[in-house]
Amino acid sequence: MSGERDLRKLLSGMRPELNPGRYVFTHSAGPALPGTPPAHPGPALPGLNPVVTVAEAEGLTLVVRAEEADAAGLPYDYTAGWITLRVHSALAAVGLTAAVAAELAGAGLSCNVVAGFHHDHLFVPYERAPEALALLRDLAARSA
Repeated sequence: MSGERDLRKLLSGMRPELNPGRYVFTHSAGPALPGTPPAHPGPALPGLNPVVTVAEAEGLTLVVRAEEADAAGLPYDYTAGWITLRVHSALAAVGLTAAVAAELAGAGLSCNVVAGFHHDHLFVPYERAPEALALLRDLAARSA
């Protein structure tokens, strides 16, 4: 099933949902991309259930619950709230990320966006996640 491409429908139907918990961006140093040498040995991953992974030449970026990172002794300096846009957006859709980022930037909120196959996921400063959610709901209402 292909996702929605119409920007107005995407915005009005995004149904942002705040997932429970605190999430952090951390990393496991080592060869994350084929053919790249490890920067230095990285920690093992048992006990971690990442919600996002990104392979970079420097290692594997992981977005995990803060409690998991703490238990594994992994470093982080950014704690986020995780908002899922419940609309099924097409990966080729144009403008959703820009509109959402502009709305949040207007309130001085950083936003790290990850596109999944079905939904877009936003990681915003944990302390301001309820505010971000309200802004996104307002944007959806204005777009209807």
